Amino acid sequence: MKGYLKIEINHLLGSLLIFVPIGYLLQQIPTAVALALVAYFAKHGYYLIKLAYLINRSSRIDPPYPADIWGLIYKELSRFRSRSRKRKRTLSRFASRFRKVTSSIPDGLVLLNKSAGIEWANPAAGQLLNISWPRDENSSFTQHIKHENLTEYLNNPDYSKPLEFPSPTNKAVIISLRVTPFGGKKAQRLVVARDITEVYKLNQTRRDFVSNVSHELRTPLTVIAGYLENLSENDMLPFQERPFTLMLQQADRMNSIINDLLTLSRLELGHAPSADKPVAVPDLLRRIIDQAQLLAEQNGGYTITLDVDDNLWLLGEESELTSAFSNLVFNAIIHTPPGTEITVTWLRLENEVCLTVTDSGPGIEERHIPRLTERFYRVDKARSRQSGGTGLGLAIVKHIIGRHDGEIRIASQLGVGSSFTCSFPEELSLDRPVTIAAERDASKQPPSDQTELLNSSPE
Repeated sequence: MKGYLKIEINHLLGSLLIFVPIGYLLQQIPTAVALALVAYFAKHGYYLIKLAYLINRSSRIDPPYPADIWGLIYKELSRFRSRSRKRKRTLSRFASRFRKVTSSIPDGLVLLNKSAGIEWANPAAGQLLNISWPRDENSSFTQHIKHENLTEYLNNPDYSKPLEFPSPTNKAVIISLRVTPFGGKKAQRLVVARDITEVYKLNQTRRDFVSNVSHELRTPLTVIAGYLENLSENDMLPFQERPFTLMLQQADRMNSIINDLLTLSRLELGHAPSADKPVAVPDLLRRIIDQAQLLAEQNGGYTITLDVDDNLWLLGEESELTSAFSNLVFNAIIHTPPGTEITVTWLRLENEVCLTVTDSGPGIEERHIPRLTERFYRVDKARSRQSGGTGLGLAIVKHIIGRHDGEIRIASQLGVGSSFTCSFPEELSLDRPVTIAAERDASKQPPSDQTELLNSSPE
């Protein structure tokens, strides 16, 4: 840079050396100096106009460059344009590959701005959603998809669950819609529409098959169980008693499996439960513990402790919650040895309310935990059959908790015990109504946050 400054000074001095002597001879030195400056700045004006022309015409700036500071400017501008052209070619190749990739993806992709306006869509979006780009650019996404829950789904920041509905182009095609926020402040959203027709049909066929077979099996099984019960009441020879007992046990077990399958089928086909029904969870848990006492006594004795927030209620379906919570409590008794300590808690935690069933049993190996909520999965198959388990209890619990926008978490350590937690969003919790609280206080029942409900160990 210093070299270019020296060149500019030399040019200025050279201009002065040419005009000043002439002005001295003509006794017009100020005029000569002014002319020298005009000549100097005229050169800069020429190069400036030339630069503006080259920039405006997007012309290439090729050497030779001027041997002054303008040479530096022209050279740097030429380098900048060269790098810019390379970046443009790179971006062009990337955009071309991106278009080819998105065109080959079978899923519909739609890019939305913060106002749910369409900014871009791939060709598959036209087949699945009837959205074509650039035809539908800047139009509202909800204008093309007619679904009663779409607007609410887009406005809800929780996109963990997909939205399923028939395709607007073909009602026989079932679409699963997922949304992923991205960009600054997650203002933009990428909508992914996937054709799940085959999966939907397979699941529907499976549900129908399970439901129909369960119904068809229930009638003959009831007849068989009825005859077995009648025959067992008659006098039998010693060698006949055990076969009849085993047949009755297996008939009861088959009946339990059918009932659980029908429950699962009903949960899968049914709509989400109404969220405006207050459920007195503390009272519900006390009823479950009372029922569990009989099972605990039959199995040799357990210590059950209840720790509840009496003022904490939940919005949901009481019959379903009763089924889920009783499953967890009964499982803690069935799958642990006598003398196990079982703790049931119902408390408000940070941003959620939780029911937790903890036992001091033998624990579960870590490799089994991810599959515990699968249908018919058993950690110890021999023990499960011996105890009469169907392998469907935790699958039912998972469905019920999911229908209440919650989740089930399982933790276990060998030799220490297991913990099953059902967590629900804080939005579904509510305080016990004032009238009910007053009635309970008037009954003069001493409150207890933590009460040992039973210890049925044999004395």
